[in-house]
Amino acid sequence: MMQPLALIVAHAQNRVIGADNDMPWHYPEDLKHFKRTTLGHAMIMGRLSCEALPKALPKRRNIVVTRNANYQREGFEVFTDLDQAIAAARETDEEPFIIGGGQIYGLALPQITKMYITEIQKSFDGDAYFPEYNEAEWNETERREEGDLVFRCLERV
Repeated sequence: MMQPLALIVAHAQNRVIGADNDMPWHYPEDLKHFKRTTLGHAMIMGRLSCEALPKALPKRRNIVVTRNANYQREGFEVFTDLDQAIAAARETDEEPFIIGGGQIYGLALPQITKMYITEIQKSFDGDAYFPEYNEAEWNETERREEGDLVFRCLERV
């Protein structure tokens, strides 16, 4: 039995999640969904995702994974190893969240037990992508559509 580890992502039809270290779209409902879903949780992210944020997100534990052991940013805990970051997050959270970017998603995906995916029903140009995964390994437990957005919750079979 795998220990709970969640992932949250918004991606376009072509799997784009970012362009020039920013999101190439603005959907307030997705931002509200992100906040509702991650509030009170530990969030693990890569350095570029960390730097895309204006500051540490309130009422959440902000953890960044980077190869640079000397990296520091106010409000963020720094780890050089994803597994160490996950273990630390689990000390205070039964179900920590991986929040990006592309490299961190790819590294964490084999350990993920639940995915909160916002699918944007458009394609965008970008330079960061959500990794491919096998839909047969997942059960859709929630689905809600709103305009261009499809909010899905998938749990590993």
